[in-house]
Amino acid sequence: MLAPETTLFQYTHGVDDPSKVSPDGRNLDDFYLSRPGNDEIQLDLLLDYQTNVALYDTIQAYLRKHQPPVQAIWGKNDPFFIPPGAEAFKRDVPEADVRFVDSGHFALETHAAEIGAAMRTFLVKHIG
Repeated sequence: MLAPETTLFQYTHGVDDPSKVSPDGRNLDDFYLSRPGNDEIQLDLLLDYQTNVALYDTIQAYLRKHQPPVQAIWGKNDPFFIPPGAEAFKRDVPEADVRFVDSGHFALETHAAEIGAAMRTFLVKHIG
């Protein structure tokens, strides 16, 4: 899980042109992932994700009750957080702004300008 090949996969899988992905973020991740003891930390973090799943009912109830502004911008080719996860927000908040970019897990690596513009528009609309 902590091999450089795994990091490369996370950064480039689902990207139409992997050469668009700067190696800077991936190399920094590899550097930090290779620190002694980090393998245990990463495994603990992965195991802890189940606490997120356990809270889904609570989060969904909050969204249904309060209808807060929601924006979810997803890499449509993300192998970990697949599009139905983003689309699920619309079940609880029908006005949610859910959109997809042609990218993978780290969509900001290839679509930062597009995502940033969408976020600015969303914030102006909802915050002023």
